[in-house]
Amino acid sequence: MADEKKPSAESNSPSQDLRSERDRFVKTFTRGSRLTDEFIQDYERMLDRVATLEAENANLRAQLAADRAVRDLVQQIERLEAEKSDLLSRTNRAEAITNQFTTRVQEVESEFSNLANLYVASNQLHSSLSPRGVTRRIKEVLAQLLGAERYSMYLANEDGTELVPIASEGIGGNDLAPVPIAESRLGDVLRSGEAKVEEDGDPSRGDLNRPAAVIPLVVDERVVGVIAIFSTLSQKTRFDAVDFELFRLLGQQAAAALVSASLFAQAERRLPGLEAFLDLSV
Repeated sequence: MADEKKPSAESNSPSQDLRSERDRFVKTFTRGSRLTDEFIQDYERMLDRVATLEAENANLRAQLAADRAVRDLVQQIERLEAEKSDLLSRTNRAEAITNQFTTRVQEVESEFSNLANLYVASNQLHSSLSPRGVTRRIKEVLAQLLGAERYSMYLANEDGTELVPIASEGIGGNDLAPVPIAESRLGDVLRSGEAKVEEDGDPSRGDLNRPAAVIPLVVDERVVGVIAIFSTLSQKTRFDAVDFELFRLLGQQAAAALVSASLFAQAERRLPGLEAFLDLSV
């Protein structure tokens, strides 16, 4: 058997071309591996970015939904505010109409109350045909309707020099004396025929020297006496419009009622005969 030659070390190593090809392959493989790693890294970064974008997109959608809800809410609030303004406007108009109606009702009630007072006063003055009864009715009107606390009624004497008290309330006996017409506040009213009323002052603080009101008593356009209201009750601190109407009514009807009752009493409470009325149309 022939001896075989053992390969030398040089025969076991690749040739130069093979080494070059191997090196190129290794480099190519290494580069491909590196590119693969880079691709994987890029892909992972892309996945992270996609996840981030999806999260941001979800947040944006949520924000958009919230903004839309807020916008809808704001629009609803604006509509409600407009409805509220309209309702308030209607309510204010209704309140204004109600206030006007209430004011008018109060005015009508006040006018009705005033008319009722005047009717009651007139009816009271003519409800009696006795001088004492008429005087009592006059005092009731003064006390209950005018709120007089201290007052007196005077008639002029025959010679026209003095005013003589015929009825009073709240006045002491020493103060009930005839009053000279020539030099007195009461006499001034008798001569002028015009009432004097303390419109600006407090009638409850009046006194004998300065009465709160002095009213002339007229019979057939002739002043025959006066009613002097020296002071009113403490709660009546001013005269109202109806009080002035009552002053006028008393001035025109109180003395006439008193004179009629006096004449009727002098006629022994006998009514005139029919002949006394026959010529009334002349």
